[in-house]
Amino acid sequence: MASYLLQVGYTPEAWAAMIHNPQDRSAAIKAPVEKLGGRVERVWLSFGDYDTIALIDMPDSVSAAAFSMAVAAGGACRAVRTTPLLSSSEGLDALKKAATCGYKPITQTAKAGH
Repeated sequence: MASYLLQVGYTPEAWAAMIHNPQDRSAAIKAPVEKLGGRVERVWLSFGDYDTIALIDMPDSVSAAAFSMAVAAGGACRAVRTTPLLSSSEGLDALKKAATCGYKPITQTAKAGH
């Protein structure tokens, strides 16, 4: 399973509804994530650009995208961001592949201004 960072920013209306009727939104996402074959690892409330942060495991990127789309379409969020996460060993594998993939960066042949 692949891990994803889910970041959600609520609308003012959603905050007002939750203040009026406090609830644990991690319970609300558990069933849909599981229906898509995933698992909710952890959920936090946060401060800053996003109001809720969650770590979820999903079987593939299509399932992760489907969940993100469903959350975004619900209307209670002003922002939804889903970021794929790599484990340390996956990151090392990616670095090794990057070193041998053959990509050639653009090199500057003329001095700036000429």
